Amino acid sequence: MNHLLRELAPISDAGWKLLDDEARERLLGPLAARRLVDFRGPLGWEHSATNLGRARAVAAPDGGGVTALQRQVLPLVELRADFAISRAELADNDRGAFDADLEPLDAAAKQIAVSENVAAFHGWGKAGIAGVSETSPYKAQKLGKSVDGYPRSVARAVEAIREGGVEGPYGLALGPDQFTQVIETAEHGGYPLFDHLAKILDGGPIAWAPGVKGAVVISLRGGDFIFESGQDLAIGYSHHDADAVHLYLEESFSFVVATPEAAAPLNP
Repeated sequence: MNHLLRELAPISDAGWKLLDDEARERLLGPLAARRLVDFRGPLGWEHSATNLGRARAVAAPDGGGVTALQRQVLPLVELRADFAISRAELADNDRGAFDADLEPLDAAAKQIAVSENVAAFHGWGKAGIAGVSETSPYKAQKLGKSVDGYPRSVARAVEAIREGGVEGPYGLALGPDQFTQVIETAEHGGYPLFDHLAKILDGGPIAWAPGVKGAVVISLRGGDFIFESGQDLAIGYSHHDADAVHLYLEESFSFVVATPEAAAPLNP
């Protein structure tokens, strides 16, 4: 038995498969940060800190005769999104129903994905996490109200990163509104804007990124941004009553910006 306590839940094997499959499907799209940065792990629930490779001087315990350094680490943070599933829905699934109501799980998956994206792209000061956008040294380009200006803005962001000495290919994280505008728009003569932007990015991916404000262009060369996973996203059991089983989605992670020059923000 581990800390998720799944063995204690009144859920059948078929029920757990349903929940795990649904969570995986709902999380695959919105987890944009981990598709554009280096992902390390999962290293396990017991993994508590990321080694930063640095040390700071501290006074020797006896006041003299030796020098002392203390290693610097970034503690992992835990994210948890609670939800409850009707026991009647789980029972119907066991009977072979095809349409179990898993809306609470869908909502929890969206909440935790948005939080993860915000932490990586915009930072989480109280957890000691500096985000991609806030550490970038480049002045943020404006996307503008019209998508006609998106190619110019993205190209300028790519050029700024190149001039900073960071090669591509490059990825583009787009906030929900901006992503919708891009995929719904065809440029003059019907050429898809999505394809135009992909060429500017040297063939890099364009990611739907809930939680991102505007957009971020980011180098995919590797080694610049590290998402370190302790426990990857998993469903755990809290408790149950006569009507529902109370569960949660949980993960632990840290995020480190190694090369601020490898990304450029784009304001909405």
